[in-house]
Amino acid sequence: MPTSRAMSAGKKGVAAHTATIAPRKRGPQSKPVVEHPEPLTAEWVEPDTFGAALRLHADRHGDSLWHLHKAITKPGETLDRKTLQCWASGTKVPSTGFSLEVLGRIEHRYRLPAGYFRGKLGQGTRTVRGIAPGDLTPAERRKLGWHLPDDFDKRPQSEREEILAWVRDVIVAGTTAYRRFQADAIKQRYALRFPPLADMISGRRLSPTLGERAAPEPLIRDLAALLWFKSKTLTAIGEQRSGVWGEETAAQKLEHLALMFGAMAADPDSEVRGLGVPSANLSMALLVVPAIWDWYLQWREARRGFYTAWEVNMLELVRGLSRPQTGWLWQNPELAKQLLPIEGVLSAHDIDGIRQDWPVACAAVYAHALARTKEIGRVVRVHRDPFEPILTVLEDNSPVAAYRRICTEILQHMPSADRYPRAAAEAVRAFLMLRLGLHLGVRQKNLRQLLVCKRGSAPRSERQLEMLKRGEMRWSERDNGWEVLIPSVAFKNANSPFFGSKPFRLLLPDLDGLYEHIAVYLAKHRSLLLAGAEDPGTFFVKSVKRTSSDAAYDQTTFYEAWRLITQRYGVYNPYTGRGAIKGLLPHGPHNVRDVLATHILKKTGSYEQASYAIQDTQEMVAQHYGRFLPQDKSALAARILNEVWSAKTN
Repeated sequence: MPTSRAMSAGKKGVAAHTATIAPRKRGPQSKPVVEHPEPLTAEWVEPDTFGAALRLHADRHGDSLWHLHKAITKPGETLDRKTLQCWASGTKVPSTGFSLEVLGRIEHRYRLPAGYFRGKLGQGTRTVRGIAPGDLTPAERRKLGWHLPDDFDKRPQSEREEILAWVRDVIVAGTTAYRRFQADAIKQRYALRFPPLADMISGRRLSPTLGERAAPEPLIRDLAALLWFKSKTLTAIGEQRSGVWGEETAAQKLEHLALMFGAMAADPDSEVRGLGVPSANLSMALLVVPAIWDWYLQWREARRGFYTAWEVNMLELVRGLSRPQTGWLWQNPELAKQLLPIEGVLSAHDIDGIRQDWPVACAAVYAHALARTKEIGRVVRVHRDPFEPILTVLEDNSPVAAYRRICTEILQHMPSADRYPRAAAEAVRAFLMLRLGLHLGVRQKNLRQLLVCKRGSAPRSERQLEMLKRGEMRWSERDNGWEVLIPSVAFKNANSPFFGSKPFRLLLPDLDGLYEHIAVYLAKHRSLLLAGAEDPGTFFVKSVKRTSSDAAYDQTTFYEAWRLITQRYGVYNPYTGRGAIKGLLPHGPHNVRDVLATHILKKTGSYEQASYAIQDTQEMVAQHYGRFLPQDKSALAARILNEVWSAKTN
């Protein structure tokens, strides 16, 4: 018999042998990972959302999300398994460079086209957080991120620099010489800051402007008196006036004078290279000094490189202000008391002469401005070619059809309203901006000030609209459609024979889903954009944010909104494949009138019919809007004549 010691040794040997054998796992064996699993079915109904598409193709290939995670994750990577679950359920979406790379792996695994899942995401996230383009600031990254390819940070440094240069030059700056000049000029802020125009023309007591480049109180007071004089309905007893400024004209003159006085106050040693006049010494009386105008004209010519119509308009302004009997400067001789010497420009002796005979000083600057207008008029150059940004559209045989492709692009990249409600609302607003612009052909002022009366509510009367000088979009029970009614007084060319003192009325066509988008915009998106802010009553409202409370568009913000639409959806980007039109450049709403006029000219050859599309005269179409070249005229004539040759002879 074996001894107890031998039995003990035997048991130890068996235990040691058993320990060397790995225990067998209970349950079914793990599914092997293959590069391309065979689909269980070759047919499916295409889902609309990213999460649904991910679930569909995982199920179609027999993959659980756990196994899919195992199949696409490389050693050392930290992709959380729950991330795929969140993607599939729709609670999260890919938004980093690595996440987009993971989507590419899933597409490769299931033999899907490259970019399949990315196309389901839309543009709700605006930018990809994983992109880190070198020395860009966060603000620049948000602005440029929309226009960069998803794999930007994976590309070589030289290619990244090439892409950034293209985006900055074409998308941001707009390529044209004028846009490059404007982009550089806007970096040098020198204009004086005045109170809001509404306060300036109200006649009420003004509060002082605070902060850097604030205008001095005496200058604010005098300029407000000028705006009040030129804007009010009735002049005071004893005053005489030639012409009245509307709100838009008053705002323009305020901006132009703010730039002029800002240039005079700027430091001569700064980038602006101003005149160096102390801010407290600035006054409206300086406008009667011919030497001031010569300095300012030469200063603007040096900055731009040549003279433009802008300088001519400024000279026309001072001529109107200094005109005998009706000029505001001519009727306010007490302004001369504010004059102080300026070295090299205005001496004490000059000031004494001006104070002794103010009407003579006004007559002198009037004659000087008239002479300079003639001299500059001979060498004036056009800096901004209005056709240049949309030239590729105007050269198309059907300019409206070409421009309409931007609307189609917006719909193709419409974000999910459930996942990105604000982005979807902004996209619908962008679509309606372009559609209404193409249907109405009105100036941007009339479009942005267009009021809205929701279906079922009582519309404003024509008289109410005349008092407001605004149009309204309302539902017409008679015609069973949306109509736009704008009184003639709301138009810049109210006295044009086109109107004949009658209002503009147009029934919008229910084409290409227009009414459907109007309905959802008014029912849902518009209130979302307002975000609880005071409703201005206009059809188009801004996206109200914490930094802004006013939901109404002004001239600048509406232009920038339109320009942003064309940047994102209009300009074709060869690096992302997005954008509707090759060769298009960013532009504002005014170019739509060029598109409409040129389209009708190419189709009919009639300047009269083209003028109907933009509510103007044939002369204005010929001078400013229509691009009807000799080859277009020949092609139109040839099309008519060729019908003879294509017809069958009897």
